[in-house]
Amino acid sequence: MSEDEGSAAITDPLTDADVRRVLGPNGEIRADATVPDLDDETLVGIYRDMVITRRFDERAVSLQRQGRIGTYAPCAGQEGSAVGTTYALADRDLISYQYREHGAVVVRDLLAEYLPYWMGHEAGTEAIADGNIFPLNIGIAAHLPHAVGAAWAFDYRDEDRVVACHFGDGATSEGDFHEALNFAGVFDTPVVFCCHNNGWAISIPESRQTASETFAGKATAYGFEGIRVDGMDPLASYAAMTEAVERARKTSERSGDGGTGEADGPDEPPRPTLIEFVEYRFGAHTTADDPTAYRDADEVERWRAIDPIDRMEAFLRRTGRIDDGEIEAIRETADDIVADAIDAAEDVRADPATLFDHAYEDLPPELRRQRDDLLAAIDEHGHEAFLREE
Repeated sequence: MSEDEGSAAITDPLTDADVRRVLGPNGEIRADATVPDLDDETLVGIYRDMVITRRFDERAVSLQRQGRIGTYAPCAGQEGSAVGTTYALADRDLISYQYREHGAVVVRDLLAEYLPYWMGHEAGTEAIADGNIFPLNIGIAAHLPHAVGAAWAFDYRDEDRVVACHFGDGATSEGDFHEALNFAGVFDTPVVFCCHNNGWAISIPESRQTASETFAGKATAYGFEGIRVDGMDPLASYAAMTEAVERARKTSERSGDGGTGEADGPDEPPRPTLIEFVEYRFGAHTTADDPTAYRDADEVERWRAIDPIDRMEAFLRRTGRIDDGEIEAIRETADDIVADAIDAAEDVRADPATLFDHAYEDLPPELRRQRDDLLAAIDEHGHEAFLREE
């Protein structure tokens, strides 16, 4: 099937967009594209991790509606960029993200450890830190300066590590965004800024967010490259991230030595990159949001036509890398992994004493009294007396 024949079946919302793509809307390889040099196992792994991420997303929304977790940020539609970019990183590289890139946690096999965060347990963010993922950030753009600082430290200590910093398009309106990019450009920090432009900053459309032609174009002001990518194409997301990581990584290969360790010139400094992933979130901004108040249903359906999971599955089928049986097995595996993660998270029991641990450096007398009274009451009446009845 030709690209034109494959594309005719749906209306592609990115037809006229100037974005890098590998896959067409029906999973066909574009005539002007090159598939990343990945083995079959890795390509199927990207698909598998997107399926797991989508299943986690579905179950998390359901759990929130049942009152079993707190307010949650759905990611359906954005799995391609989160998973694709993480595959382009080394395990030692640091990921700093906003609150929607759950696919990064899935790729690093930390789902069971992570879910307790959404149930109110800080142990969830502590656990992902052990997997080189910064605790997620709720304050818009507040994590960008920290990500740049970590990257600067890696460079200063000559550590071969890169920081992938994820954020939404709304973050570009915050001062922290501009300060972080300016510092990164001036001091050559090994960081890749991943801007997820899903069309909406909660209820604010892209057209009201910036007067710039693109978000990627903002990188020019800070002296480094900005590129636009189809964020619903996991292979394009992987390829763009791979190139950006190579620019950021401080290695001998970047000096033209071919990896021999004998550079033929002065070492080049690491350089940051801003990648704008053009994509769409199918669901609400969070489970506290009603997107029907500001989005047209037809718009959502146009974007659903280029679902990243459907496109990757179609690509794998076209190229003979996967069949019906393997797809069903992956879906069953996803169900099991997510179910096990939920069971593990619901087994977490917080120690009431830790409620007071980090409010102050030195606990004031009144809070110390409240803590002591609470613990004494638990000793007297038992832990079960303080649990909510389901």
